[in-house]
Amino acid sequence: MSDTPTQSHTDERIKTRSRLRESLIRPELGGMIGTIVVFAMFFLFASDSGMFSSQGVMNWSQVSAQFMIIAVGACLLMIAGEFDLSVGSMIGFAGMMIAIFSVTLGWPIWVAILITFLVCTLIGALNGYIVVRTGLPSFIVTLASLFILRGFTIFFPQTIERKTIIGGISDAAVGDWLAPLFGGKILTGLFVWLGENGLIATFDRGSQQGKPVVDGIPMLIVWALALVVVGHIVLTRTRFGNWIFAAGGDAQAASYAGVPVNRVKILMFMFTAFCATVFATCQVIEFGSAGADRGLLKEFEAIIAVVIGGALLTGGYGSVIGAALGALIFGVVQQGLFFAGVESSLFRVFLGVILLFAVILNTYVRRLITGER
Repeated sequence: MSDTPTQSHTDERIKTRSRLRESLIRPELGGMIGTIVVFAMFFLFASDSGMFSSQGVMNWSQVSAQFMIIAVGACLLMIAGEFDLSVGSMIGFAGMMIAIFSVTLGWPIWVAILITFLVCTLIGALNGYIVVRTGLPSFIVTLASLFILRGFTIFFPQTIERKTIIGGISDAAVGDWLAPLFGGKILTGLFVWLGENGLIATFDRGSQQGKPVVDGIPMLIVWALALVVVGHIVLTRTRFGNWIFAAGGDAQAASYAGVPVNRVKILMFMFTAFCATVFATCQVIEFGSAGADRGLLKEFEAIIAVVIGGALLTGGYGSVIGAALGALIFGVVQQGLFFAGVESSLFRVFLGVILLFAVILNTYVRRLITGER
């Protein structure tokens, strides 16, 4: 009878260690820790500057949403074992196509948006097809796409309009049924009520007196949250999500097991292009113009957000929630430096430091998973 308690006690110790190990290798862990540290730091050093006022929260939320949209696509693609370095150029290209179609050619804005989505997702499919058919590294294929798309983004407006910035999109979008899906706001009535009851800041002078400083949630944020939710559900609750992990973990073994590896990877390239086009559409509708320099370095920022979120560079491991937290960290830090009165160029320094730290952490996590030394 004395053996039973001893055995039970031993089993509990093993179970406890197992749970601890599982918590340590969760991909979201680094993003969670980073988010807590960043918020704590700016709460201490920038809370008096208005960073956590309604306007301040909206500022860094919108910046975070930009990173989040492209990070979701990059995350799923990286888990599938591939990279897309053309994301930034795709943003600039998509925005310019919408401007040329709607302003230069005079098409309805909804037609311009839909055709742009079709063209960009087909380009994503082409990138994926070249990768799976030739066996070339996606790094090389999409690097070529980066230069091709950026070149076209500069060439088309210069040839047609003799300039690299095309405005007038706001006028073209007036009365359009699709444009508000990317440039509108939701819950405006709620924010008016909050302002009237003194729960959020309102304008105290001029024609806007009495109106809330923040009058709604931009569709950019709605798109970001929707993509995170859908991406997380697909990755963790569906068979296709298992296929994504399998394609990035061991493509050959997955293929032998019946996983359509090539189709999965092509679809992930298409989804990455879709996310970049969502970003571009929200951007041009908000600014009312498209520029040939839009999207510069966004591909690297998306990859860094995903790495901070716990994804392994070797594929087969990662989390959409982690990538979203990485994007949130970016947005908070970028705006937090401004509120704290720190030189904004140090944001790039932060990106380099956090990337190095995330890669070291992920290497340690990979060794925990595989048992390597």
